[in-house]
Amino acid sequence: MTRSAATWSVINGPALRVLRSRFEGPLLQPGDDGYDDARTIWNGSANRHPALIARCAGVEDVVHAVNFGREHDLLVAVRGGGHSIPGHSVCEGGLMIDLSLMKGIRVQAGSRTVRARPGVKWGEFDTETGAKDLATPGGYVSTTGIAGLTLGGGIGWLSRKYGLTCDNLMAAEVVTAQGERVRASEDADRELLWGLRGGGGNFGVVTSFEYRLHPVSSVLGGGLVYRAERAAEALAQAVTFALIAPDELTILALMITAPARAPYPDDMQDTSVLFVGVCFAGDIAEGRGVLQEFRRMAPPDMDLVREMRYPRLQRLLDDGRWGQPWYEKASYAEEITDAALRTFGECWDRRVSARSQMYMQQMGGMISRVPRDATPFDNRQTQFVYMVMSGWEPGEDPEPHVG
Repeated sequence: MTRSAATWSVINGPALRVLRSRFEGPLLQPGDDGYDDARTIWNGSANRHPALIARCAGVEDVVHAVNFGREHDLLVAVRGGGHSIPGHSVCEGGLMIDLSLMKGIRVQAGSRTVRARPGVKWGEFDTETGAKDLATPGGYVSTTGIAGLTLGGGIGWLSRKYGLTCDNLMAAEVVTAQGERVRASEDADRELLWGLRGGGGNFGVVTSFEYRLHPVSSVLGGGLVYRAERAAEALAQAVTFALIAPDELTILALMITAPARAPYPDDMQDTSVLFVGVCFAGDIAEGRGVLQEFRRMAPPDMDLVREMRYPRLQRLLDDGRWGQPWYEKASYAEEITDAALRTFGECWDRRVSARSQMYMQQMGGMISRVPRDATPFDNRQTQFVYMVMSGWEPGEDPEPHVG
């Protein structure tokens, strides 16, 4: 197995047998049934082969796996939902601590709180909280795991109204690198809780998350679609409108190749389009008026905005292509200038795959009102996050797409 210092170590049979005798969940090695499924994460370009996958059935399994990794000085990766774009969920030759079997959600409607285990994905989470007309800010798709998104910050449809995902983290149960079980909250281990609120996944293995919930039932959501020849003008209007929009409205602009299926008409399928995704999380009548103002500024070629339940909005951008290869770069923008918009369009014209996408996510609102030192998450005063995602088919040469 690979050690933490990138050297090799041989784990003898007795040591592995001791771990197996203590471990409740499956322990998978190359060649075992289920090994390839367990090592495959959302981003197929992270095609790595752990020497051992510890599929934890509960907290004690996590403790045993962490202790085994520390005692043998192993390279360790921790998988929650498995949606890590840079592939942190899986390692080559080391120990993969897989939390995806650890499901469980408990909603306390009276106190507007929820506890969830680290294998839960946002689609599962939103279904349970949505049944009580409650929600915590998640991301933009339902297939992302709650664990990685929370520990990284968490920007999504509800963040301008209710803050980042990490801003709504109230407490967490953690297995430390020493194999100790601790609870981080405002009353105990406050510094650890501070680190978990957007500081990344290196403070321990979180085995339970406790979030604050907010009243959310129906939203105005969907997308306004523009043909390629109108994309530059519409994107400029979207950027302008985003800066004056109320906190209840979040805009997500995407340059994509329209899929060859409904609801896109035949002459729009397999062509470039600008999809301006919207979520208005407030009074529906007020939201209709706000969005009508944007429609006057940039009349869409196709209007897919509807009143819908929030969990349905979370599923609209799911692509279902688990295990496909991707390469992404992202950064923050204090402002989006005319020159930046031109560059955005020029970069889109140079794409080499129909799977490529370009995003512009709106920030501001409640995100910017949280004090800078309240969490490790920085860049709260920026207005936008922009991303370039290049995708290709398995087996293709990645270099043209990465370049």
